[in-house]
Amino acid sequence: MVTTPPIRIGVTGTHSTGKTLLLRRIEMELFALDIAVARTGQLGRRAALVPLPKMQHHTADSTRWVIATGIADEVAAAARPVGDTPVRVVLADRACWDAIGYFRAAQEWSGCTTHRTEREALHRLAAANPPYDLLLTTVLDPHLPVRRKHDYDPRYRQLVDHHTHALLREENLPHLRVTSDPASQQRAVDRAVQLCRAVTPV
Repeated sequence: MVTTPPIRIGVTGTHSTGKTLLLRRIEMELFALDIAVARTGQLGRRAALVPLPKMQHHTADSTRWVIATGIADEVAAAARPVGDTPVRVVLADRACWDAIGYFRAAQEWSGCTTHRTEREALHRLAAANPPYDLLLTTVLDPHLPVRRKHDYDPRYRQLVDHHTHALLREENLPHLRVTSDPASQQRAVDRAVQLCRAVTPV
């Protein structure tokens, strides 16, 4: 029996730029259309429980864990039905390329460099994941305040934004930029919903 793989929508971008909220909005829209959807996430929190370094302290090992675990989460989400209904859409909160953007930023922030073979191995691991049907990339707005509970290093946050967008350009990965403007966010939600409605039986 041949089954159609689910649509995969990923999001990438620096921290506290609305990635999770964006996917939640898409998830709610799809639920309203009775489209079976699964969402992955919380990779940073789970990495800290291992424990592995995160943010500006990311290493090749922690990056490898994030990429591999994220890919495994996507595979599991696609295989796990919602009730009796096969999953038709997987929303990846932190697409696999996200981890490399964070890693590159950590390297620049700390002034460290990892051996070329290690960097290439991480790249191959991310590239092994099938392309996303839609890749959304948030854009940092440095003027927006961050919640007080988040003690982020502002320089590292900006470096992640820079390296994430640079990486997507280098790899020629089609993506939709999503700014903090509500109209931009709504366009991203609409684009995702239209894609799912066009190729998913409702």
